[in-house]
Amino acid sequence: MVDGILHRVRTGVQWRDLPERFGPWKTVYERHRLWSADGTWERLLQQIQAVADTAGEIDWDIAVDSTIVRAHQHAAGARTDPPPAPASKGGRTSRTPGRNAMAEPARPPGGGGAGGGGLGRSRGGFTSKLHLSADGRCRPLSLVITGGQWADCTQFQAVLAKIRVPRSGPGRPRTKPDSLAADKAYSNGPCREYLRRRGIRHTIPEKTDSQAARLRKGSRGGRPPSFDDERYKKRNTVERAINKLKQPRAVATRYDKRGYVYLGTATAAALVIWLRT
Repeated sequence: MVDGILHRVRTGVQWRDLPERFGPWKTVYERHRLWSADGTWERLLQQIQAVADTAGEIDWDIAVDSTIVRAHQHAAGARTDPPPAPASKGGRTSRTPGRNAMAEPARPPGGGGAGGGGLGRSRGGFTSKLHLSADGRCRPLSLVITGGQWADCTQFQAVLAKIRVPRSGPGRPRTKPDSLAADKAYSNGPCREYLRRRGIRHTIPEKTDSQAARLRKGSRGGRPPSFDDERYKKRNTVERAINKLKQPRAVATRYDKRGYVYLGTATAAALVIWLRT
């Protein structure tokens, strides 16, 4: 079952065209849909991260960024409100995304496209956008999906809020990185205030217009934000993580109609990255 799901994630083949050795294609698809809806893929990813963290193999100098994903025409046409899924064999009723951070973002005013579900219209056309954080070893820590037209900074807090690495023993999961690097798309007051409130050291370049406005105010403009050139060089780790994440064809191009199913597809791909390292 899992091999069939990962085969589809890697190749992007239509579910109906899964090789017979994986069993009935509909059974494989339903399992993937249920695990995407109830957060199973995400919990598996967190457990792998917990093992790595216990061994001291996570570099907590993280970086944040996003990437545009072109949506195939087959991704369109989903209903706005999906019907409730049937109960699984274990008696547990699957649900559409909710508290397990699989929730689809609310549609922005005047947009969203194709009934929402993480689809929208951007310069690239019919697209989705994956927002993610990555550790210093180029592995995704958290993932959020929106329509392609959403700005990066709007999902900054959501991405950081999804970082949740359980402890091997007693204690709360780790949610706070040692430091963070991001590009100018995250250079605004709310993002910097959020990081200061949580006590997270950060390196984010100041926008040119923000710098000019501060200089015009003179002493009332305040001090410039701190910036570490050497730390900012490590921001390439999230770019390399995106490159790894988009190697599977079902992640590089979105074929899934439901936003939470596509997020499950991307999370399964991230799980493979962690297992290989």
